[in-house]
Amino acid sequence: MAAQVQPMIVPTDAELLQAQADLWHHSLGYLTSLALKCAVELGIPTTIHRCGGAITLPNLATELSLPPSKLPFLGRLMRLLATSGAFSADNSTETVIYLPQPIVLLVVDGNAHQKAIVLATNSRHYIEAALSLSDWFRKDMPVRSKSPFEQLHGAALFEESMARLDPESHEIFNEALAAHDNLGISVVLQQCPDLFKGLESLTDCCGGDGTTAKAIVKAFPHVKCTVLDLPRVINATSADSPSVNYISGDMFKFIPPAQAILLKLVLHFWSDEDCVKILTQCRKAIPPRAAGGKVIIIDILIGSSSRTMLETELLVDMLMLAVTNGKQRDENEWRTIFAKAGFSDYRIVKKLGPRGIFEVYP
Repeated sequence: MAAQVQPMIVPTDAELLQAQADLWHHSLGYLTSLALKCAVELGIPTTIHRCGGAITLPNLATELSLPPSKLPFLGRLMRLLATSGAFSADNSTETVIYLPQPIVLLVVDGNAHQKAIVLATNSRHYIEAALSLSDWFRKDMPVRSKSPFEQLHGAALFEESMARLDPESHEIFNEALAAHDNLGISVVLQQCPDLFKGLESLTDCCGGDGTTAKAIVKAFPHVKCTVLDLPRVINATSADSPSVNYISGDMFKFIPPAQAILLKLVLHFWSDEDCVKILTQCRKAIPPRAAGGKVIIIDILIGSSSRTMLETELLVDMLMLAVTNGKQRDENEWRTIFAKAGFSDYRIVKKLGPRGIFEVYP
């Protein structure tokens, strides 16, 4: 017997008007991120910070050396950014005063250097890759194929091919990667100290310049830390910490043995198959669980109860789809790759924002 077709519910005029407003919001949402990029490029966050953390619109235009004719347009830019939560607007006086919110303090020069993330994710290369998604979906290609980014640009993120294509963008992308990786380790050390207590040695895979390893050694001086990364990364690193050992190599082939292996925001750049290969090398590098062997993974964990945070996690997943061969994972997906790599157990230590912190045991 054929399934009965449910009658279509006809929206009311009021519902259609609301739907149209929602459609506008979804269709034009990219302008919010481009407005933030504009503010970063103009130096608005740093200027307001330098002026004591609060400024009027005319003073902001003067400090930025903008033509007087641009003042009304600057007001429209700041109005959107204040409505979106990047700034707050104090309307209690005759002239509106703008104050930065924490999101903007991240992109102030000399702070956490997160502005490279804004510039990278709103770059021509990233946006064009996202624009090409529908064409990419229509092509019948093997599962392990080039990302939309690589398919379109003929270059892969963070690789020499990108450096040849656009050296300036390549540098910004690498700055964004470092900013993405390094923010938050202090919070992890404060809120999850048991992760590192009792450890004698740790290898930080894809540890870059050693920022994370140095933070761990500072908090836990008894831990002998090794940073593993590709030769081009290690060769460009100033190994200025005698307490951290730097080794160049390929984590797909060999990981320096240690009691614990750290993978911080690494695996989401790779496919499930590649993650299993990486984790298999990790398992070979650590002792049995009884001897303290474990892999510490800090990565996106999809599944926030907050709708805003969940949407953020899924947006980062769409970014991975557009520009890499990686993905973000929920707990079931993480559990599957742990088992395929031969691990017997895991536990989620904590969730900090979109990041989950795992201990994975052999």
